[in-house]
Amino acid sequence: MMLKWLSPILLSVLLTGCEDPNWHTTDISEVMPDLDLRLTDENGQQVEEDAYTGKTTLLYFGYTHCPDICPTSLAKLSAAIKKLDEPQRDDLQVLFVSVDPERDTPARLQQYTDVFGPQFIGLTGDSSQLDALTNRYRVSYSYGKKGPDGRYEVSHSSGIFVFDEQGQARLLMRGSDPVTSIVSDVERLMAKG
Repeated sequence: MMLKWLSPILLSVLLTGCEDPNWHTTDISEVMPDLDLRLTDENGQQVEEDAYTGKTTLLYFGYTHCPDICPTSLAKLSAAIKKLDEPQRDDLQVLFVSVDPERDTPARLQQYTDVFGPQFIGLTGDSSQLDALTNRYRVSYSYGKKGPDGRYEVSHSSGIFVFDEQGQARLLMRGSDPVTSIVSDVERLMAKG
């Protein structure tokens, strides 16, 4: 189950649309902060944002046990990436931040992201690290009640934040955006690089 955007700023951005009519997705330049994170990557290494500057970066929050939204969104991003030229694919990365660190170990994250392609990198952290990052980008997540089998769902926001090579927030993409729009905006952003 998805939570709606809770941030009035993001809601106003989504309602007013892009500042630049040439973007197909939502322009969030000047609205959202630069990339800034302190997490553990899928290799078990502590990383910060400087490990990901120099490439166009897509940031998505989810979890590997997600039954629908996460795999659908990541598959769409994978399809879009496959439409890019090889040099563009090499200059792009997707940071999949799990908000379910109890189940999403680095090994599980790597197994999951490998399905979508080499551009996908799994990250997670403890609750304070995740809260710092989700608060920074005004996204929400919460845990459902555990069932008798120990399973539970995680509600989470589904926006895809896009950062330029310098780590500046530029675009917000949604799962409803067509692959052609994602490809067009990623190519345009890279050309501006």
